[in-house]
Amino acid sequence: MAKDEYEELLELRKKVKDQEEKIEKLNSQVENLTQAVLHKNKKLFGASTEKTPIEGQISLFNEAEDSADSGSVEPTPDNIIISTYKRTPRKKGSKEIVIKDLPRETVECVLEGEDSLCPYCATEMNSIGKNVVRTEVEFIPPSVKVIEYVQYVYKCPECGTADSSADVIIKAPVPKPVMKRSLASPSTVAEVIYQKYVNGMPLYRQERDWLQRGFNLSRSTMANWVIRSSNEWLKPMYNLMKNNLSKCEIIHADETRIQCNKEEGKKASSQSFMWLYRSGESEDKNIVIFEYTRTRAGKHAQQFLEPFDGFLVTDAYAGYEKVENIIRCLCWSHVRRYFIESIPLDKGKEIPGSKGAEGRAFCDKLFKIEREIASLRPEEKLIKRQEESKIVLEAFWSWIETINPMNNKKLSEAITYSKNQKIYLENFLLDGRIPLSNNAAENCIRPFAVGRRGWLFADTPKGAESSAIAYSIVETAKANNLNVFQYLNHLFKSLPNINFNEQPQLLEQHLPWSGSLPECCYNKNNTQKD
Repeated sequence: MAKDEYEELLELRKKVKDQEEKIEKLNSQVENLTQAVLHKNKKLFGASTEKTPIEGQISLFNEAEDSADSGSVEPTPDNIIISTYKRTPRKKGSKEIVIKDLPRETVECVLEGEDSLCPYCATEMNSIGKNVVRTEVEFIPPSVKVIEYVQYVYKCPECGTADSSADVIIKAPVPKPVMKRSLASPSTVAEVIYQKYVNGMPLYRQERDWLQRGFNLSRSTMANWVIRSSNEWLKPMYNLMKNNLSKCEIIHADETRIQCNKEEGKKASSQSFMWLYRSGESEDKNIVIFEYTRTRAGKHAQQFLEPFDGFLVTDAYAGYEKVENIIRCLCWSHVRRYFIESIPLDKGKEIPGSKGAEGRAFCDKLFKIEREIASLRPEEKLIKRQEESKIVLEAFWSWIETINPMNNKKLSEAITYSKNQKIYLENFLLDGRIPLSNNAAENCIRPFAVGRRGWLFADTPKGAESSAIAYSIVETAKANNLNVFQYLNHLFKSLPNINFNEQPQLLEQHLPWSGSLPECCYNKNNTQKD
């Protein structure tokens, strides 16, 4: 073979090799994009990722000790036995439990007039018994009425009759309004806040709803009510709640975006952020605080948590690194989601035997242990974690070192995330009160994210700050099992009539966990779900 032909052959082989590598890379990209689409569809239309679809996958661990020694996980069994589904029968009297605290009205179905006469001899018939035929729950639509306060003026008939004495005139006391020179009442302001921040109903939809009730209440008026009432009455409560939160030993934190149209120096389409801080579930006070900021910079968390020196439970956002004097603990639910997203799908169903499923199984084992020790005291939990959870962690980190993600981009992200956050992910072993996940914060921030789909944006920074205050009061009330509307109504009736500026201690008895609130503020039916 001539030299020129040989060089040409080498060049062709090099081109073929380059093309093969390019094709392999493109095929990998196509597979990753296909899996991304399948996972997106599953997230939108499939079952929740918070539940393991196949219970047998937890059996990847036959013995946690064996896994720790071998550094590997047993393969997924070919045959998985799933127990048959058995419908749980309705418990007798369950309807009565649901309606036991509702007011009752009895409709008596009796015979009257000619109907009460015997059809054969026309004699008046006597009642010999009665039956309860059915029980219904009736909805009473809300209504609007005008309340006019009339102040009576009194004069003493004796004083002032003599030339030397002055007239004595006394006016009857009048409750102070929630807003001066306004049609707003405590109940109307409470209803506007309740509908927007609990039910996620934006003001333009509330405007139509109020019109249906016969009251033409504009959205601009309602926005003004929310801002004024939040700044004048709810903000002092907010500041007091924030002060109590800083004294907790465990705090959850999370953040999400919010659009503010008229933020100075920023485009209307740019994003600001709403931060959430929540007391740990082991604390004796359930406190939820929202804070609005222009950016997502870590300095905001640093400033907010400056007095705090306990355990901070968060996701892996690097901004929390700026918070000083804290021990940071990360969320294992996030690790689990990374592995779930790495599991390959075929027609929306998981392909068995994947490394992503094995990674999820480790996470499931940790959560299973947490469920089993949930009723124990923190000291006992810590001992159990050292005995059981630590072994699973050792097996997990050993397994991580054996994994080669190859072309699975999502699995590579899951492995990298786990390795990078190893120190923080293990910190739940330091104290039995530290939760394994940040779900408590995510559950509190979810109503904000759902409501944002309806009202879309805040028009001004004042509106965004008022929303942060309103959400804080509302979510803290929910966390303390209060009837949110009745609690807001109580605050707007009471706070204008007490001098809390000179006597701040008067606010203590109005806090959601105070125990001294009126009976109407408490939820009587504890079976309700958020």
